[in-house]
Amino acid sequence: MAATYGAPGVYVEERPSGSMPLQGVGTAVAAFVGFTRTYNADAGDPSDPEGVKPQLVTSWPQYERIYGGFAKGAMLPHAVKGYFENGGSLCFIVRIPSGAGDGALPQRALPSAGRKEVESLVVEGLEPDTAVDVVIEGPPPPAEGQEPPPQEFTLKIVQDGAVREEYPGLTIGRGARGVDRVVNERSKLIRVQVQSAPGMSLAERTPAAGTYPVKPKRGATVVKATPQQMEGSEIERTGYQGLAIADDVTMVAVPDLITVATREDGSLDEDMYLAAQGRLVDWCEASGTRMAILDAPPGLNAQSALEWRTALGKDSAFGAAYYPHLVVANPLATNGSTNGERFITVPPSGHVAGVWARTDAVRGVWKAPANEIVRGVARLESDVTTGEQSLLNPEQVNCIRSFGANGIRIWGARTLARMDQSWRYINVRRLFIFVEESIRRGTQWVVFEPNDTDLWARVRRTVAAFLRGLWMQGALVGATPDQAFFILCDETNNPANSVDEGKLVVDIGIAPVKPAEFVIFRISQWQGGAATAE
Repeated sequence: MAATYGAPGVYVEERPSGSMPLQGVGTAVAAFVGFTRTYNADAGDPSDPEGVKPQLVTSWPQYERIYGGFAKGAMLPHAVKGYFENGGSLCFIVRIPSGAGDGALPQRALPSAGRKEVESLVVEGLEPDTAVDVVIEGPPPPAEGQEPPPQEFTLKIVQDGAVREEYPGLTIGRGARGVDRVVNERSKLIRVQVQSAPGMSLAERTPAAGTYPVKPKRGATVVKATPQQMEGSEIERTGYQGLAIADDVTMVAVPDLITVATREDGSLDEDMYLAAQGRLVDWCEASGTRMAILDAPPGLNAQSALEWRTALGKDSAFGAAYYPHLVVANPLATNGSTNGERFITVPPSGHVAGVWARTDAVRGVWKAPANEIVRGVARLESDVTTGEQSLLNPEQVNCIRSFGANGIRIWGARTLARMDQSWRYINVRRLFIFVEESIRRGTQWVVFEPNDTDLWARVRRTVAAFLRGLWMQGALVGATPDQAFFILCDETNNPANSVDEGKLVVDIGIAPVKPAEFVIFRISQWQGGAATAE
């Protein structure tokens, strides 16, 4: 409706343009579900003291501040480290409580200097197998004629005969040098809790000097979670179902599934493992916007990996399987808590997710995340030959292979789709997720607009501009835009009865690029080069 003008003059009116630009959504956001060493609500989400809700992490140092770094028996920290090493920049952490706080961790109460029967501190190891000596040293006595020093003490942590950590100038109070504040923020071996002692001064409550062994409890084990806890609840925002609040997540991995499915005797509960992976793929497919990255069980040869894929039995474009496991440097080997093991075998999903993210950033989501180097890996758990991969690849098992001087590379790019070969490749499925989500989020302005030919034309221009940009970047096949995509939005698919029902239908077709999985050079002898007689 035109404005009413009363006085002569120049007036400026803003009018909506013929189309609204579409912006592509992010694709390189992963989510990892599993166990963490600890949880620091102050560094994470203070409203979630247990840390069970999805938490956004943008770097490995930030992960260490929130979750405490590596922990023996937990695969999630290794997956997150591999993700960032391989090019990932954003991920969500879904922490599953492992029950480690139920008394399984080694503890030792330290007596106070004033009264030996009163506890000053309680020291607790961060791992069930923590074995250290906590040494308390008081301040030196004052020289003659000088004031006595403040009630400070030094706490040392000795492991295997060597001082691993030392914290001088500590106090029992609440100041900046408070023992619980300093040690709990910095130590990678223990945490402390100051005990209350009504009626005693700070000097009397200072821990008595001495050496106090902190040893593992006999028979103590970390209580493991169940596959149901890994799955979680959308209502309670736990497990991978809690990712309902993280719309940007496009890839999901559960590296600690192997931890949950391993029995006490070290054997794998295959039924539990396969069932949990199947439910994860089903959940991703139901979401329509996420893909599951599945880890083959550890210790498999090629034949066993093929049997695992057959037993999994999934036919879905919303999952991808990788084999074998990776061998990486053990970050816990230096503190003596791992029996000196220099290397550790970890699931590949974290590193693979990082390669997916790196490929998206460098080339685009339409580029197959294969023939890419896997960083941060010492070697593979088992080497895959060309003959073995010729059996695994047709069954949708993506192999990670070592090519000597050319490095360790992902050498497969297939989804779990078996029947519908149009969804065979990971990049095709992820490209469609990207296009669908970009259009869905970028056309919200259309809702409740007058459903007429003018709106249809504006929608066509909006979507066409977005798809033309993808075609120019090489995401779509075709010498011209008309060969790369089509958009239909007119009276043929929007008849009067459909408009009366409040519907606006837009039919879109795109021709995605597909990877050159098999490169074939046909070479024959050519008797050329000789001059011909005229």
